[in-house]
Amino acid sequence: MESFGPKFFFSGAHSSKLDNKNRFVLPQTLRFGLVEEGVLEFTLAIGLGGCLTIYRKSDIQRVVRAFQTKQHIAKFQPFFTFFFSTLYHTDCDKIGRVSIPPILKKATAIQTEIVIAGVLNKIEIWPKERYDSDLRKFLDKDPDTNLAKLSEEVFALLDEGHSDEL
Repeated sequence: MESFGPKFFFSGAHSSKLDNKNRFVLPQTLRFGLVEEGVLEFTLAIGLGGCLTIYRKSDIQRVVRAFQTKQHIAKFQPFFTFFFSTLYHTDCDKIGRVSIPPILKKATAIQTEIVIAGVLNKIEIWPKERYDSDLRKFLDKDPDTNLAKLSEEVFALLDEGHSDEL
């Protein structure tokens, strides 16, 4: 089996539906990338842009260690309260289902249909309508979200001294 060490990254998009208990099946290919030291555990949280995000256990532990050094800075307190109160440590059941806590479902406006997207070191869960809408905007000729322009900028980052790592 392929090694899921530091060079592994999540990719691909999968459509799914929530059942009547707010559960969805996490695709097996994505589940494999969450296994660490033989254990499938991860953290579900509100992510950037209005999605849910699944983080590997080791990634969230790294974030916690970094934030602990800043926990007594008053201006960060509202962020820490929001961030940590919406983190849920969880796993999958025997058939790969993940439960979405009601507060996270409501915060992200997820109804029934979702898109599960692998994005580098995390997995994003989007309301299907929002994902489809954002994808259409990306592919349109809107100057603020034009895919060609954004792709050019992102790939230019590779020229900033990081292309030797490819």
